[in-house]
Amino acid sequence: MPSEMLMKIFSYLDAVSLLSVGCVNKRFYHLANDNGIWLKIYSSCFQPKRTMWKMESDQTETVSLGCIPLCDRKPGYWKKEYILKQIAAVKTRVMRLVKPVDPYTGLPCKNKEAMKALGLSWIIVLKDKNGKEHVMEKANLSFKDTSVNILWYSTNWPCLDILSTLKLFGVTPLLPDQSRAPSKNGPRQCSLIAEYHLANLSESGVAIGADKLVQLFSLNPELLIGLWKEKNEIAFVMASLHYHQLLERSTLGSATVQYAFPPNKPVLDDIDPEYGLHDYSLHLDMHGRSCTYLCGTFRSLFCRKGDIANGYLRLPVVTLKDNTKHVPLTGTLGLTWETDALKGNVKDCYVMDFTLLDETGKPFWCFSAPVYMELSSKASSLYDYMGHIYTTNYADSEGKVCVEFIWLEETKEYFIVNLVLYISTKKVNNWYGTNY
Repeated sequence: MPSEMLMKIFSYLDAVSLLSVGCVNKRFYHLANDNGIWLKIYSSCFQPKRTMWKMESDQTETVSLGCIPLCDRKPGYWKKEYILKQIAAVKTRVMRLVKPVDPYTGLPCKNKEAMKALGLSWIIVLKDKNGKEHVMEKANLSFKDTSVNILWYSTNWPCLDILSTLKLFGVTPLLPDQSRAPSKNGPRQCSLIAEYHLANLSESGVAIGADKLVQLFSLNPELLIGLWKEKNEIAFVMASLHYHQLLERSTLGSATVQYAFPPNKPVLDDIDPEYGLHDYSLHLDMHGRSCTYLCGTFRSLFCRKGDIANGYLRLPVVTLKDNTKHVPLTGTLGLTWETDALKGNVKDCYVMDFTLLDETGKPFWCFSAPVYMELSSKASSLYDYMGHIYTTNYADSEGKVCVEFIWLEETKEYFIVNLVLYISTKKVNNWYGTNY
C-alpha cells in the first residue's frame, strides 16, 4: 500500500492506536511519527490556539498551531511533546490527590483515587528454566486502610517444577484515559517491584498454614503462594502491598531494575540517644483479605536508653500488666482464598498491615505481610484470662514485631495482651543521623 494512503488512514487514529501501530514494523514506525498527524492530536488536546505578540505594533495576532512550519522539527517531535505533556498532566492530578494525609495512618487519604488516575495495575511474570515467560494479568483487588491486596488465580498456571523466578510488576498505560479502562494491547510502562526465586519453594518460603486443599507459603516481604496439596502446583498468588511508597515502587522503576529510594533527610529535633525514642504512633490492621479483625491506632509510644540492647530499641505498645490496653479481635483469625471454582479459609494466619510513624507523623517503618500464629507452650498467668496463648512473630531488616494473644473459649474471641516492637539501631541511626 502506498505511504500516502497509509498516512491518510493513520490520520484518523487516536494517540494510543497510533503508538500501537508504530510497533508493527520500521516502516509503520516512521510513518506513525509524522509531525503533521501528531500536531493535529496535540492541538486538539492542548492550546488549540496560541497568541503571538508583534513587537512592531500594539496589536496581537492569533495563530493556529496548524500553521507552525513542520519542516523545522525532527520527525516525532510533536509525538514526544504530546506524550510529555500528557504524563505531566497525569502527575499533576496524582500529586493533587496524594497531598491530603490521614492523621491516623500518616498516609495519603486518596490512594485508591490516585491509582485510578494513573491507570495502575499489577502483573506477575513467571519465568521457567528454559527462559520462557508466562504473564498473569487477571487479578482481583481488595483495598484496606493502608494496603491493597492483589489475588491472581488461573487454570493455566505453568508447572511449578519448571519455574525459576516470579517477578511482580506495577503497570501503567503510557497515556492514561480516565473515560475508559486501560487497553491490554496499548503502550504501557512496567516497573519492577520485586523478584522471587521459586526453586525449592518449601525451603525458601515460610509455611504459614494449610487447609484440606491448599498449603500457603510466604515469600518475604509481601508475597503469598498457595499450592494444591495433592499436585504441589500453584493454586493462586497473593501480593499485599503497603500504600507507603507504593506509587513510587509501581511507577518509577524500570522493567529490569527496582526503584531506589533516596535516603531520609534527618529533621532537626530534640532527639537524644541518652533519652531514646518518644511520641511514636502505630496504626495496626489485621485482616484476612475479605474481613478485618483489628484496625486501631496506638499513640504516645516511647522507649528509654535502658530499653536498647542487642542492636534493637524496644518499643512496648501493649503490655501484660496493663489490662486496660488489652485489645479484642473481631472473629476467628483466618485467611480467605479463592480460585475459579473453589474457595477456602486457612485458619490461624492473617495479613498484618503495620505503619509506625515518628514524632513528626512521618512513616518510619511500614510493611504489609502474611503472618501466622502458633500455640505457645506457656500457660496464661493472668487472673482475668484463662485460655491458650498464641504468638505471632515478624522480622525484617528494619525490626521485629512480637504479638501475644489469649483465646477465650467462653466468648470465642482473641485478646492481644502483649505487643512489642524491636527497631534496629541501624535503622534509627540512618533515619536521624545519630549514634545509638
